[in-house]
Amino acid sequence: MNQFSKEYLVVAQNASGRNMKVPLYRFKGSKPGPKVYIQSSIHGAEVQGNVVIYHLIQTLKELPISGEITLVPNCNPVGTNIKAGEYTLGRFDPINGTNWNRGYYFDPQLVNQFAETVDEQESQASIKSRFRDAMKAQIDNRLNSTWGLGLAQQLNLKLQQLAFDADIVIDLHNGPVSTRHIYVPEYAKASASLFNIPHVILIPNVFAGALDEATFCHWWTLQEKLSSKYQKPVAFDVEAFTLEMGSQEVISFDEGKYDAVSILSYLNAKGCLVDADYQPKNMLRVAVTLDNYKILYTQQGGIVDYLAPPGSRVKQGEALARILNVDELENERATETIKAPCDLIPILHFPSASVLSGTQLYKCFTHYVTLTAGA
Repeated sequence: MNQFSKEYLVVAQNASGRNMKVPLYRFKGSKPGPKVYIQSSIHGAEVQGNVVIYHLIQTLKELPISGEITLVPNCNPVGTNIKAGEYTLGRFDPINGTNWNRGYYFDPQLVNQFAETVDEQESQASIKSRFRDAMKAQIDNRLNSTWGLGLAQQLNLKLQQLAFDADIVIDLHNGPVSTRHIYVPEYAKASASLFNIPHVILIPNVFAGALDEATFCHWWTLQEKLSSKYQKPVAFDVEAFTLEMGSQEVISFDEGKYDAVSILSYLNAKGCLVDADYQPKNMLRVAVTLDNYKILYTQQGGIVDYLAPPGSRVKQGEALARILNVDELENERATETIKAPCDLIPILHFPSASVLSGTQLYKCFTHYVTLTAGA
C-alpha cells in the first residue's frame, strides 16, 4: 500500500512572531509514476477545496497509487482568518493589497538560459531534474532577497517550490456565486475531458501571476525553445490546472465527493492510480478561449436581482438581472433590466445584491464550442 506521511510547512508569521503553518499530506506509491501536487484555499473564502482534499485523503488511504501525491489544504491560513462580521475577506494580502493568487513567479530569462545548456542527447528525466533544481534555486534567491518580499509573494513562492517538483499541479478554487469550470492550458486541451467539469476555459502561454500559469508557462516555454532548437517536438508531460468548484463561503460534503471523483478520474487516466476503475463521465462539456470569457460590468449602481443562474444558457436580449434604484421608486426609473449582449453562459456572478457602478456583475462564456457532446 501507499506510504503516508504528514508534515507542516511554515508559510508566514503573525504579528506576535508566531509561525503560521499548513499541513502537507503525502502519499507515496510502491510503483514509480507521476508526482502530483494539489492545494486549496489560497483565497480565504474559497473553502470547498478542503472538503475535496478530505475525500481524496480518505480514498488514498485504501487506493494504491503509482508515484506520489502531495495535498495541501487551507494553504493560506492568513487569508482564512481575515474576517469582517460573517464574511471572509481573504482575497488580498491585507498589508500590501496583493491578490493572494498573483504572487507566483515566472522567469522567461531563466528558461532561455537553461535551454542553451540542453544537449539534444540528454534524457528527458535529466532535463526535468536539472530544470527543477535551477528553478527552485531561483525561488530561494527571491525568498532571501536583501530587500525582502511582500507577504503574498513569500507565501506563494514557498508553495511554488513544492508545486514545481510535480508533473501535475491542481489548484482548487471557488467563484463568488459560481458553477463548476476549469482553466486548462491550450496544449493540454485533451485533458479537459478527463475531469467531470462542464465548462472549460482554454488559456494561452501567458503569465498573469497564478499558480497554474507559474507551472505550465515555464514548461511550455521550455518545450517551445527546445522544439525550435532541435526541429522536433519536445514534450515534458507537465500539466497544471485551476479548478473552480462552485461558490465561496460554503462547503458541501456531497459536492466535495463529486469533485474528488472527478480528480481521481483524471489521475487514473494519467497513470497515477493502480487497478482503479475511475472513468470520466460521458457528459456535455463546452469550451471557450480566454478572450471569449467576458466580464459584464454594471453601468449603474443599485440593488440587483440575479435572474440568470450560473451554468444556464441565455440568448441575446434575454434578461440577466434586474436592478432596483431606491432613489426612483415612485416612477418608471425604479427598475432596469440588464439584458444579454449576445448568446452566452453565465459562469459566475457578484455575491452581493448591493452593487456600485463598474462592478463585475457576471463572467460569461461567449462564442463557446462543444468539447464533448455527452450521451
